[in-house]
Amino acid sequence: MSLEIYGFDLISVNAAYLFSIIFLTIWLYSYIVYLYRAQAKGKIDYEKYGKLALDDSLDDEPVESIKDNTNKGDKNGLVK
Repeated sequence: MSLEIYGFDLISVNAAYLFSIIFLTIWLYSYIVYLYRAQAKGKIDYEKYGKLALDDSLDDEPVESIKDNTNKGDKNGLVK
């Protein structure tokens, strides 16, 4: 006895491919929506990271400055 949906046997390898493709498609679109919403809200500016490929020599200005304000015993556990 086999359970078939749209020609796919749910126990076969084809079903595993189908479910993995559906899962990865949903994951990809949700990640794209997350990136779009983060850009729209102003959390992250992805355009300045796009310039990183063009300005990649050692003399160029960094994209972001490193905030060195962590002390020993902070909540994140980083040591200064």
